[in-house]
Amino acid sequence: MPVPSLALLARWIVPVEPENVVLEDHALVVQGDSIVELLPQRQLDSRHPGIQREELGNCVLIPGLVNCHTHSAMALMRGLADDLPLIRWLEDHIWPTEQRWVGPEFVRAGTELAVAEMLAGGTTCFNDNYFFPDVTAATASRAGMRAVIGLPVISLPTAWAETEDEYFARGLQVHQDLVSDPLMTTAFAPHAPYTVSDSAFARMVELAEEMDVPIHLHLLEAKGEIEGSRERYGKHPLDRLAALGVLGPRLLAVHMTQLEPVDMDRVARAGVHVLHCPASNLKLASGICPVAELDRRGVNIAIGTDGAASNNTLDMFAEMRLAALLAKGFSGDPEAIPAARALSMATLNGARALGLEDSIGSLRAGKQADVVAVKLDRMETLPVHHVVSQLVYACSRHQVHKVWIAGQNVYQAGSCVRLDQAAVASRAREWARRLRHDHPVESQP
Repeated sequence: MPVPSLALLARWIVPVEPENVVLEDHALVVQGDSIVELLPQRQLDSRHPGIQREELGNCVLIPGLVNCHTHSAMALMRGLADDLPLIRWLEDHIWPTEQRWVGPEFVRAGTELAVAEMLAGGTTCFNDNYFFPDVTAATASRAGMRAVIGLPVISLPTAWAETEDEYFARGLQVHQDLVSDPLMTTAFAPHAPYTVSDSAFARMVELAEEMDVPIHLHLLEAKGEIEGSRERYGKHPLDRLAALGVLGPRLLAVHMTQLEPVDMDRVARAGVHVLHCPASNLKLASGICPVAELDRRGVNIAIGTDGAASNNTLDMFAEMRLAALLAKGFSGDPEAIPAARALSMATLNGARALGLEDSIGSLRAGKQADVVAVKLDRMETLPVHHVVSQLVYACSRHQVHKVWIAGQNVYQAGSCVRLDQAAVASRAREWARRLRHDHPVESQP
């Protein structure tokens, strides 16, 4: 048996599985890309004599955060069209910008910027939904980041594909090309019920079953969606998706702000995963996902940031905190979504939704060593009465100290190990100059 290669020693370890457990003065032992065991530090010498140690002091080790819904390349549109309702934001600003500018160079630069931001904030896996997914995958892989790459499907021509057949053909090729990359998996990424045809959904369901991948869909995001579906299809969106075979455990339903109690029951029975994006929904005034009620029904709820164009950050610490607070305020129950459940939503629940529960989402022997060290010795997180509460309610992403993905150190000392951050920033500024011609602003920071 190979000798374990590294022991991470920290004041606390929060394995997430089981929920709300805190291990004090423990070590996490890594061999290659995997976790071997968690054990008290006093036992380390006897069990693993001579092992390389990394002393992390007053840090807490947590599983890497899983950003379960984002459009990474849209980081280049951060702040481009703020303070607008969803439809005006999309139709008057985002879609025209995409039609004019989106291509491989745009997606590469935007994904680099997003990956750098996410790694610095302790996110080790993101579930992406955007055009040119081959470029997104290559960019994330170069940075050593784990990703679920969306295969776009939309019944409209875009820079990525002209017809439904082309969307499927190109998506299937991307899926095939990524089979050998251990950090990459795929999901079908239809945009929304109102932009995807019945025939495309039916074909997607069949292929998703064959390929064993999820279906990642914006659903029930805004008030007009239900009325529009009834006018166009004569059905509530959930009825239409059920008839097409989409409503089931492969479905990753993003937003879900327009749910009645009967809808929540139906979603729970079908095993649908809900991807909650609280900041984006609030900023666009799209509505509020009834997270506490869904949680009580046993629905698996994961957290996403959405794209930086509508958030405007990719900060999973902020999103986790907001998810917990919003659930309490919206439900009127201060016990709704306690800190430990919010942390699960940002880690293990996301892994479960993506079909990666056996590999990531918690610190357990046999899983991939996707690990984040967070400093808790700053003024704003002292004193530490309850580690999990501090992580959710007080901690900032700027307290992320080190990040490992598959056992490889990818972030430390304020820098992404595999990215030239100066070059990433330079490309982002160049794209800002191009986009500003279409969206003039009064001043540039």
